[in-house]
Amino acid sequence: MDINTLRGIATILAILGFAAVCYWAFSKRNKKAFDEAAMLPFADDAPKDSSTEEHKNNE
Repeated sequence: MDINTLRGIATILAILGFAAVCYWAFSKRNKKAFDEAAMLPFADDAPKDSSTEEHKNNE
């Protein structure tokens, strides 16, 4: 077994790993969780309090 055989095995393992990650990412089982995670940047942390903003503007 020489270095080129090890490189070939490593390449095959990398391709299989990539295929496994792609399968996991695009599986229908994870779609709901990924859709919820995609909307997180648009979620409000807390509702805005208009009295606090008015107080800041008056100062």
